[in-house]
Amino acid sequence: MNASAAALPGEVAGAGTPGRGDRRTVAVVSVAHACSHFFHLIIAPLFPWLKDAFGVGYAELGLLMTVFFVVSGVGQALAGFLVDRIGAVPVLFASLAAFVVAALVLATAPNYAMLVVGCMLAGLGNSAFHPVDYSILNARIPPPRLARAYAVHSVAGNLGWALAPVFLVGITGLAGWRVAIGAAGLLAAGALALVWTHRTLLAGAPVSVLGTAARAPRAAAAGPAESALGFMRLPAVWLSFLFFFTLAVSFGGIQTFGPEAARMLHDVAPAWAAMCLTVYMLSSAAGTLVGGWAAGDESRAESIVGAGYAVATVVSLVLALVAMPAWVVPVLFGLMGFGSGTAGPARDLLVRRASPPGATGRVYGLVYSGLDAGMAIAPAAFGWMMDRGMPGAVWLGIALFQGLLIANAMSVGRAAGRRAPVPAGSAR
Repeated sequence: MNASAAALPGEVAGAGTPGRGDRRTVAVVSVAHACSHFFHLIIAPLFPWLKDAFGVGYAELGLLMTVFFVVSGVGQALAGFLVDRIGAVPVLFASLAAFVVAALVLATAPNYAMLVVGCMLAGLGNSAFHPVDYSILNARIPPPRLARAYAVHSVAGNLGWALAPVFLVGITGLAGWRVAIGAAGLLAAGALALVWTHRTLLAGAPVSVLGTAARAPRAAAAGPAESALGFMRLPAVWLSFLFFFTLAVSFGGIQTFGPEAARMLHDVAPAWAAMCLTVYMLSSAAGTLVGGWAAGDESRAESIVGAGYAVATVVSLVLALVAMPAWVVPVLFGLMGFGSGTAGPARDLLVRRASPPGATGRVYGLVYSGLDAGMAIAPAAFGWMMDRGMPGAVWLGIALFQGLLIANAMSVGRAAGRRAPVPAGSAR
């Protein structure tokens, strides 16, 4: 079964006029991605209540997040193999089901040990989303529209992040934290029902990724991806992993201690500091949409990534080194978020270029596990700086890793560019 055969009536895989099937594919995958990001924060907004309920300190609560990201990171690298072996849709079912079970365990947890088990299950559920989502999008969406599909997918993830604290804290205030987590499980069940309803639409992706037609255009080109682990010999794959690790360290610094460090440096009122991260995320979403339309040509990907993170790096340096009125700080957070968001779709195109045919799930699984690795260590590293009264060092560190992203993107582009381009319309 080839990519064209997998297409629904009225659409041709890899080319043509946008079809309703394309839009529905992006919508369903994006809802699932929003659910994934929502579950990143299934515990953190409830720390004050959990601390009292279980008689534990913030160190023990922070360990729950470490457990989540360690399990997710290891599982993500392995999930890519499973996606390439059995297809994306069954793995997506299992991931969403894991979220439902995790919410049930967390909502009924009688002790701290069961909170750990619940976070392990949530991390396991989260582990498959990048290899699943990108396998489906790369196979089902024509290349000229992929960057826009990536943009919508990324914005949906940001919306999941934005919804989680409001949803969980709001319900906790009305009915308690156990009910709030149980309600989150219902959201995951709803996403599972949506995917099940559209399983026929999504089911073409695993076939086009793994089928003979997907391999045929380059079957004659012997390369390192011919064995199950052959893709791991490609420099572009490991450079991409390093890129996402670096990205996670910089974003982890912004997300955890960026607003507080800026408050200490520039005498920002607590209410204004709390608003900074919201401004960053909303601006990042807007930048992602702009970046999706700007990155239609894969050959421009590294240039767009470099420009976006150049803006973010300059803003971080300004926050670290330049005195300013407090009202300017949220504006700079917005500018930094917009620059970073603009780079997002082009960043995903770079990974696509680095993926050999038939190894999409494995490559995305390994590469995006770099995010989990970076998110697992960033809070501890930047928290160490904050404990020692060095808020300026926090922003200098963020700027350092944002600057490294520019060099990383150029390295990935050069390494991926040495491989023959995939013909327009062929599936990955």
